[in-house]
Amino acid sequence: MRIFISGGCKNGKSYYAQHLAKQQQNNKPLYYVATMKSSDKEDDERIARHIGDREGWGFTTIEQYYDIENILDICNPNGSFLLDSLTALLANEMFSEKRAYNFENICNGLIKILDKIQNIVIVSDYIYNDGLIYEVFTEEYRKALASLDALSAKHCDTVLEVAYTRIITHKT
Repeated sequence: MRIFISGGCKNGKSYYAQHLAKQQQNNKPLYYVATMKSSDKEDDERIARHIGDREGWGFTTIEQYYDIENILDICNPNGSFLLDSLTALLANEMFSEKRAYNFENICNGLIKILDKIQNIVIVSDYIYNDGLIYEVFTEEYRKALASLDALSAKHCDTVLEVAYTRIITHKT
């Protein structure tokens, strides 16, 4: 089953997603696709917390900061996957000084993995739902993330929202 989870930042989405990915494992490989590329101490602490949370669960961690479709070259697509998160993946792709940003390539990569992987949980943050107006570059990021989330929701079997520790089902 392909599951998309969104919600506010730092509210337990990743931990819940781990449970869902583990439930889908069925004696197959279990992958945690980590997309957060650390840029400061706060990121380091968050990554360490996520590593600690999944310790002993049997996940093989794949660090994939760019070109998400490359996981297909190194993982068994019949396994169970947790991709955490679209938010970080987009930030890596958009804000890299070493790479040219191409939104269509990100979308195509996401579609490739959703076409090949049957058991995946994708995590994202809905940081685009407030009424504030930001500088142009931030608005571009928020719009791109909203588009990636919509694309994921369209291609996933189940769409969930985590809000204040409540799980809200939007699509089954």
